[in-house]
Amino acid sequence: MSNIVVAALQIGSDHRGTAATLDHLLSFEQRIAASGAKLVVMPEALLGGYPKGQDFGTRLGYRMPEGREAFARYYDDAIDLDGPEVAALSGLSSRTGATLVVGVIERAGSSLFCTALFIEPEQGLVAKHRKLMPTGTERLIWAQGDGSTMPVVASQAGKIGAAICWENNMPLFRTAMYAKGVEIWCAPTVDERDVWRSSMRHIAHEGRCFVISSCQVQPSPRALGIAVEQWADDRPLIGGGSMIVGPLGDVLAGPMESEAGLLTAEIDPRDVIRARYDLDVVGHYARPDVFSLSVDERPRATVLVRGDDDAG
Repeated sequence: MSNIVVAALQIGSDHRGTAATLDHLLSFEQRIAASGAKLVVMPEALLGGYPKGQDFGTRLGYRMPEGREAFARYYDDAIDLDGPEVAALSGLSSRTGATLVVGVIERAGSSLFCTALFIEPEQGLVAKHRKLMPTGTERLIWAQGDGSTMPVVASQAGKIGAAICWENNMPLFRTAMYAKGVEIWCAPTVDERDVWRSSMRHIAHEGRCFVISSCQVQPSPRALGIAVEQWADDRPLIGGGSMIVGPLGDVLAGPMESEAGLLTAEIDPRDVIRARYDLDVVGHYARPDVFSLSVDERPRATVLVRGDDDAG
């Protein structure tokens, strides 16, 4: 397989809502097409938004009415997987020829999931990954995913999988994905810290895979005239830091700081095999006689309805 171009699109959710964010995303079409990228990874919760600094009117033991209203507005800004936003993303993928991995807030019944969508140029939406473990107060607004949405997709760029933000800190999750043969690790995030960048290099080195970390970038709330607790200065709300890392932990592109843009790198897919020559953590470097991992990928349903055909 010849060298290919992969990319991280670093943009942020627009404070005006999902429609405005989608318009901004689509404005990068010519740059994506011109780059020749076969894979473009976009940040966590891009469509639907990451409400950093919000508390949704909640204190331990009680919820305030204004918090319920805030959640209702957030719910309204989430997307349905059969809705126009996914159709627009599928069109972008088709026109540019790029596989897309996009962070969204997925509406499912009355619950919300932080989800990564996998979109292929000719097939549209082919898979999704729901964040298994929302972090901290994210649990107020997001439901937990289950083992049924942990795909590794055989895309045109290679075998791709996704771990969303702090899921990347879950060693057993990483092991499960390595066992599925992931070659390009997609990491949609809002974590801009230096330690996050170290984690991206570690995962690339540990899994002997390419890593594409795509982080949101958002200006200071004060610059937009929005009140966010603890943001009384001009620091960005989310500072970016998207990067692309090779399978030996070497940084190929980025980190991109404090600006929107398309970060690209040319990669040789066979570097994965070269890197695993001396470290394959689920192959020749494993010790199944000492350690093993059981992964339950069954979908979990709250209600099971059995009909007459199920009678024994």
